[in-house]
Amino acid sequence: MMFCFSGWHILKQLLEILLCIRSLDFFRTAFVELLDKYLIPNATQPESKVFYLKMKGDYFRYLSEVASGDNKQTTVSNSQQAYQEAFEISKKEMQPTHPIRLGLALNFSVFYYEILNSPEKACSLAKTAFDEAIAELDTLNEESYKDSTLIMQLLRDNLTLWTSENQGDEGDAGEGEN
Repeated sequence: MMFCFSGWHILKQLLEILLCIRSLDFFRTAFVELLDKYLIPNATQPESKVFYLKMKGDYFRYLSEVASGDNKQTTVSNSQQAYQEAFEISKKEMQPTHPIRLGLALNFSVFYYEILNSPEKACSLAKTAFDEAIAELDTLNEESYKDSTLIMQLLRDNLTLWTSENQGDEGDAGEGEN
């Protein structure tokens, strides 16, 4: 009798887990649908559109960290598409010092580094964003100064880390040569 009860308990837990997974799938689908059908198309300000596209890129980047197979390819592609569209709008419509534009550059560069394993592209994007923002730092208003400079510091921190990691990798690759 005890075995049957224990087996039933395990089965019940598995069913609860499956229901949770289905609920998560529903919310995931609803979230993307909300962005794609309502928020992004109805955004009238470039800041809003870039923010929502960045959010979509971030969401798919997080999913791609745990996805596998075809699902991983799809999430990576969706993330890159959203980031790229947001990036193009931000370059045309927003100041280089705008916190949303800087946050996008930060997250898009992390995407290149962590997901696409492209440190050169990640460093180039982060460095360009940082350099363009530094050049216009004097145009910042008090309201966004703290946010912008904080994100610029994060860009610089990532550049420092990524550069040192890549130099370490290059040094490791050349150690066996004589």
